[in-house]
Amino acid sequence: MIGVTILALFVLIAIIGPWVAPYNPSQLMVGPPTGAPSAQHWLGTTQLGQDIFSQLLVGTRASLEMAIGAGLLTNIIAVVVGLTAGYVRGWFDDILTTITNVFLIIPALPLLILISTYAAAFGIRGTTVIAVVVSLVGWPWGARAFRSQMLTLRNRDFVMAARVSGESQFRIIFSEIMPNMLGIITANVIFATMAALVAEVGLEFIGLGDATQVSWGSMLYWAQTNAALLNGAWYWFVPPGLAIGLFAVGLVLTNYAIDEITNPRLRTLRATPAPAPVPVQPQAESTVSDSSTIA
Repeated sequence: MIGVTILALFVLIAIIGPWVAPYNPSQLMVGPPTGAPSAQHWLGTTQLGQDIFSQLLVGTRASLEMAIGAGLLTNIIAVVVGLTAGYVRGWFDDILTTITNVFLIIPALPLLILISTYAAAFGIRGTTVIAVVVSLVGWPWGARAFRSQMLTLRNRDFVMAARVSGESQFRIIFSEIMPNMLGIITANVIFATMAALVAEVGLEFIGLGDATQVSWGSMLYWAQTNAALLNGAWYWFVPPGLAIGLFAVGLVLTNYAIDEITNPRLRTLRATPAPAPVPVQPQAESTVSDSSTIA
């Protein structure tokens, strides 16, 4: 419930943020440059007098759209490749597995920076580009896990019954087998979303994102560019940093809850009450007869 509440709060901010923001996040000199938090500007202002609280509210939508979109796209690619490879087998499985292994051994961060740099050189920027790039380098891990899970399910009795009844491979994979993998699929979506958010913030921080678009990553980029840490302007980089960390905590807690719901063993352990302590009975004192009595 804590994790879902945190995520729901961020989703609500993403929806209503642009309408409840007190100022235009891009408007200059709405307050004093590098102003400390006050009643007029709850989180202070930037070096150009922009309201940081308004930037945080508006930037939540862009960051969450990119993170959730990249997480879903990454998971879709991983599900299609992993389930298909694990069920079909043969030469088709060999080709998909080889492609997956090639992407696994390629360092993700350098490839991410390389593709983003080339995209920026052609004037292609923004959270949509970052989401696509993150999805291209993030799908192999989920595909490998889904393929392994498919290998354990493809010979179950209900799958054999579906084959005998004449169902198509598409229906068997995505209607019969995939519902039994909702736990691992949901976990992959959650961690892919978290990884996408961290990647987006990292790319924005090193200047490969769209600096004109307000997001959590661009806020950290401008804070680093204008030496907010050296100037003691903690209110410039702490709010987006806390938002990123809190959103990640909400994702992790939600994943733990889903794991307990979908995993029968964890559900059984949680529902089983702990055994009551067994009271220790005092031992009776032994009487030792002296030698004369025995005699």
